[in-house]
Amino acid sequence: MSQPEIVQSALDGETVVSRIHLGGEDELFVTPSRTLVYRAEGLLSDESVDEYPLNAERISVSEGRRKGKILLDYGLDGSEKFGLSVKRLDEALQPILEGVLTSAGVLDADESVVQAFRFSELTLIVAEHRLVRHIGSAVWDEDYDAYHYDDVTDLEFESGSVATTVVLTSNGRQERFKTPNEQARLVRESLSSSLCAHHGVGSLEEFRLSVAPDEEDEADADRDNTDFGAGPDPLSANPGELAEEPKNATRSDEDGAQQAVEQTVEATSGAAGATAKTSESTQNAVADAADLGFEGSAFESAADSSHAESSHADLEAEIETLREVVEAQTEQIQQQQQLLEQLIEELRRGR
Repeated sequence: MSQPEIVQSALDGETVVSRIHLGGEDELFVTPSRTLVYRAEGLLSDESVDEYPLNAERISVSEGRRKGKILLDYGLDGSEKFGLSVKRLDEALQPILEGVLTSAGVLDADESVVQAFRFSELTLIVAEHRLVRHIGSAVWDEDYDAYHYDDVTDLEFESGSVATTVVLTSNGRQERFKTPNEQARLVRESLSSSLCAHHGVGSLEEFRLSVAPDEEDEADADRDNTDFGAGPDPLSANPGELAEEPKNATRSDEDGAQQAVEQTVEATSGAAGATAKTSESTQNAVADAADLGFEGSAFESAADSSHAESSHADLEAEIETLREVVEAQTEQIQQQQQLLEQLIEELRRGR
């Protein structure tokens, strides 16, 4: 798929690692060093490309009903943010996280992110050779934990009524963190398959057997260092709270614009209804003209006949005029509806 000329110019020969469709003709391009957000020409903006370096110290996300924002904090160099549809947020966030973690040296240069999960204030990033965990309002910052699969000796999952606890044994210590049951299966499959692939085995049972000899030799020495504490629990125990938006979620200005658009749609629909009523009244006046004359009589006077013909001709002319007005109004309403739909779509894409 070809790239817009303005994007090719901005890339200046740099390789595109990931390309995400943002809705309409808008797209997001991720390179080894930058994120490029392309906006096609629309009602609210001209064609443009915005660049965001990946050497960020912190990544934050905010969500409204329809629009989300990704904020990249560069420390003393300030911060940058851009908006996009909530439906595209997680898809766009994963390659950006991969680029930022690679730039920060958390991941190897050739290591990719398998899956990224956001659960309230817990972020889990499953990569090819390690698991990265971050707890806090940000998606990621320099206060994180990383567990290389070479140091992992066991992986278990404890099911609960609300959440599933991931129990990871690394360097002789148990690390425990909870994931909501709705995503627990995906977390299990992603983390298990990545760990097994790294060690060249086909299942967790095979993995445990492969590390069992070393584990037995060091069991006595490690027993005193094993931590069976509950560990951090960033998730609420109330299942209803798992579905709520993050506390730092914000509602952006597009909600007000959306309401204005919806009010305009209602006004347009009212105009269409008024036009339909005018047409109906006109049709009733077609119906009344058909009843002119001496109903039930064997004769009618010439004057009355001439008057009826004249009235009938006048009605036909008036009806034709009204028909033209109705057709013109209908065409205008359809054009307005198309513009409103395009405006709503652009607002949802984060413009």
